[in-house]
Amino acid sequence: MIWTRIFLILILCTTVAGQSAPETQLDTLRAEGFQALYNLDYEGARRLFQKMVDVAPDHPAGAQNFAASLWLQQLNESWELKSTLYSDKAYTSGKGRVDPRQAEEFRKWTRRAKQIAEARLRRDPRDVEALYYLGAAEGLEAAFTAAVERRFMAALRTGSSAVDHHRKVLELSPQFYDAELTIGIQNYVIGALPLPLKMVAGTIGVRGSKKRGLKLLEHVAAEGQRGRDVARVMLVDLYKREKRWDDAIAVARELSEKYPRNYLFKLQLADAMALRIAAARKSKDAKVSTSPTDEKELFSIFESLLRDKTLPPQTTELIQFRRNEALRLLK
Repeated sequence: MIWTRIFLILILCTTVAGQSAPETQLDTLRAEGFQALYNLDYEGARRLFQKMVDVAPDHPAGAQNFAASLWLQQLNESWELKSTLYSDKAYTSGKGRVDPRQAEEFRKWTRRAKQIAEARLRRDPRDVEALYYLGAAEGLEAAFTAAVERRFMAALRTGSSAVDHHRKVLELSPQFYDAELTIGIQNYVIGALPLPLKMVAGTIGVRGSKKRGLKLLEHVAAEGQRGRDVARVMLVDLYKREKRWDDAIAVARELSEKYPRNYLFKLQLADAMALRIAAARKSKDAKVSTSPTDEKELFSIFESLLRDKTLPPQTTELIQFRRNEALRLLK
């Protein structure tokens, strides 16, 4: 379901974007932490995020990033993001799949981030960093509510509050482009809903547009600072949903080259390529074409991953499964 997939992505965007803490050490630790996290080094990332907490206990960034690392690891290691990408029907997101201890740890760090942000706002209601992180914590809660508890209306309400806080951030700091991420996501999610659900969302004042949402995300991908890669991660999925295969391939290729130890980005690239080849074969438009080298590159990605001895057996099984799915798709 598109709701769940995008809410999962919302987790990442609301924790990476907008981290513009003036402290050089904090900024360095954040950058190194997310470099590790994007390369699937969860423990290394958390060590760096814990250092952020130690260096600046009154800043919400460390706590928020720590929560993000816990949740992202759970998502990546679950089968919730590893079902067939070629069919939404294969996607399932059952309740209760998150490890209870890890879920409680996630909630603890999210509460801590909110408490720190709210304390700063009591001292200064125009504190842009605190406003951003309050919205970010709400974004995390919305993602958890949607993906785990399956309470989508509650998630929309909480997500809407996050958007309100980020709109305030942009009022106070118009060039804080990373705050456009949550706004763009909400626009796309609501714009993608069937009409009856759009009407229900409208009853709580939540409206959106897919076109406007994509435009905002593309703006962050081009002009954002620390949220640039997050926007790119989201755009890969959304470009595929919009059947913009070439755009999805280009962005997925950038991410897989920048973060070579993240096999998920390589799978995203392979998935986009398979879908593009399949679409080209079915198209009657002479301008839409493919070549044998495209298919060769596609399967070379799978073969390279299957030869990677650093990947665990479960991941190898996933890659083989995806390879077989691609073969079936292209028959």
